[in-house]
Amino acid sequence: MARYSEETLNNWRKPPSPTEETKLSNIERMVKECINEDDTLKSMEIKTFGQGSYANDTNVRLNSDVDLNVQYTDGFYFDIPSGMTRSDFGLNNPSSYSASEFKNDVQSALVRRFSSDVRRKNKCLAIEGNTNRVGADVVPTWEYRRYVEDGSYVKGVRFFADNGQTVTNFPIQHIENGIEKNRQTQRRFKRLTRIYKRIRAKMIEDAENVNGNITSFLLECLLWNVPNRIFNDYETWQDRLRESIAFLCNNTKTKEDCKNWCEVSGLLYLFSNDRKWSRENVNTYLLQLWRYLEY
Repeated sequence: MARYSEETLNNWRKPPSPTEETKLSNIERMVKECINEDDTLKSMEIKTFGQGSYANDTNVRLNSDVDLNVQYTDGFYFDIPSGMTRSDFGLNNPSSYSASEFKNDVQSALVRRFSSDVRRKNKCLAIEGNTNRVGADVVPTWEYRRYVEDGSYVKGVRFFADNGQTVTNFPIQHIENGIEKNRQTQRRFKRLTRIYKRIRAKMIEDAENVNGNITSFLLECLLWNVPNRIFNDYETWQDRLRESIAFLCNNTKTKEDCKNWCEVSGLLYLFSNDRKWSRENVNTYLLQLWRYLEY
């Protein structure tokens, strides 16, 4: 018999309660106000929007910190095809304002509003939660453009961690593709993602040795690569969970079977060389998950 009943899995598919949702929206509103009212930042072109599990509606109860992107759009970083130059795309000289200066200015604005509740981390500015709001990780980013030969480009975001690491991602496309996958799977994609996240939390609670590289973001991306038929052709969460684990495990045994898997954005490979996780990490975890669930 499986470790968890259908009733338990059905409960775990649910999003946070209305009270938790209010706390989530409170911190997003407060950060937006903070940026818009700051004397230094209010004269700049800046977009503030949610990203991560909150914005993608895959957050779970008791683990609902907000990820917020504060994006500078008065300038942008870019990549161009090999063999081409800036002039081929009419690109001007770099801005005199830097990404590190922007992070410093955002930090100053947040400290003025949230005082000692703000902590600077390598990749973000963390705001501690309280009884009226959840915590938030605020990521100051710049607009990013990935150009192709014909001069068109895809927009994303780029930032530089304090340790010098360059991070590029595509949060808007992630949101859009997640919504479409959810539509195609009768809203089961996001619900099954929540179940995976809750099980991972239970494994850690039960002292299972879960690899720290198996993140919530990774679990969502793995499920995005699961065929829609597995969400749609089975009647219970138990069957969808079992069949999705089997698919993922069988297709991560070798590099060839998952070499073209992407993040939910569809614009970054899931198993590229610069990832904190590896295909081997994922396959090991899936086998561990299968045994834990007593399948």
